[in-house]
Amino acid sequence: MEKNKTIELTRAGKAEYEAELNRRINEDRPRITAAIAEARAQGDLSENADYSAAKEEQANNEQRIKEIQELLKNVKIVDAIKIKVHYIDLKKDFEGLIAGSESNLSQNKISNESPLGKACLAHEVGETFVIKNAAGKDLRVKLIEKK
Repeated sequence: MEKNKTIELTRAGKAEYEAELNRRINEDRPRITAAIAEARAQGDLSENADYSAAKEEQANNEQRIKEIQELLKNVKIVDAIKIKVHYIDLKKDFEGLIAGSESNLSQNKISNESPLGKACLAHEVGETFVIKNAAGKDLRVKLIEKK
């Protein structure tokens, strides 16, 4: 993540990051610290796989804590925007939410930074536009609903 880059999140999205940060600090950190102490008590650290694994987990956890803290410093709260589009060439509809920088396709949430999110924000209901899919293929899309 770029330092000082504004991250747009819904209130729910921000709450999810805050919950993850809380869990990592108050649950994971003490558990990992205990695992390191236990592994240290086993003796020779140079060939101690438990110690190495716990130290690696600690480094990963601390890195994620820093990432989330930095992200939360730069959050701008936005409202989710409900959209419905029709993929003309695929003859398929998509209904979902543009939810700031959050994206979760299993919940039909797309990021405002995704090609579809950007295009929907830039166009009005009834307009047709072209976006590129992940494979670089052009897709014609009609914006049916935006609220």
